Amino acid sequence: MIIRASRFAPVCLFSVFAFGSAHADEVQVAVAANFTAPIQAIAADFEKDTGHKLVTSFGATGQFYTQIKNGAPFEVFLSADDTTPLKLETEGDTVKGSRFTYAIGTLALWSAKEGYVDAKGKVLSDNQYQHLSIANPKAAPYGLAATQVLAKQGLTDKVKDKIVEGQNITQAYQFVSTGNAELGFVALSQIYKDGKVTSGSAWIVPANLHDPIKQDAVILNKGKDNPAAKALVDYLKGPKAAAVIKSYGYQL
Repeated sequence: MIIRASRFAPVCLFSVFAFGSAHADEVQVAVAANFTAPIQAIAADFEKDTGHKLVTSFGATGQFYTQIKNGAPFEVFLSADDTTPLKLETEGDTVKGSRFTYAIGTLALWSAKEGYVDAKGKVLSDNQYQHLSIANPKAAPYGLAATQVLAKQGLTDKVKDKIVEGQNITQAYQFVSTGNAELGFVALSQIYKDGKVTSGSAWIVPANLHDPIKQDAVILNKGKDNPAAKALVDYLKGPKAAAVIKSYGYQL
């Protein structure tokens, strides 16, 4: 395994994983933080099946938009929403016709404590906790969805002094996993694998409590002549990637 740092990741959380032969094509990919585990799982099969490598950075969708507009070298963007890729498309920063929805995300209310969160999320309205973690709603679509859930349940004002805000969904998850917040809104993919929650306790938030979290991918202009960029987008539409994506709780 060759570990390569992204050349442009001052606000990204991680830089990971290029595999295999030094002669294969590489593709620089900006990935929404909620999709960290699935893309890492997909990466090895992608290289094995195509011969191409991923150089991947993770962060908040809003931050990636700013980086892309400022000339970041990303060639493919896997967003946590559908509006940011559309905006880039209308501004002429993407390859025409390359945008598509690769996953529909699911929001979860999660605690690292077993039995703390009930299956219907009543713990949220009981309001017996000190801290509630969410991602920055201005930069992270899962954070925006969390604020919509609070609003629909009439809890916005009641919990506003308890909110601990992470810059992206990974940091929101970390606040809960380290015990700095008793519970928080996270991406289901962070706590779910093969049909079950892997740790702690969670309420899988009904989709009708927030706007759909449609996650779009797009080839950016810097990737228009890179065969690895097109290969990755095509691979994400295929059955192997679909199986991985669904295993982490996403809808297709």
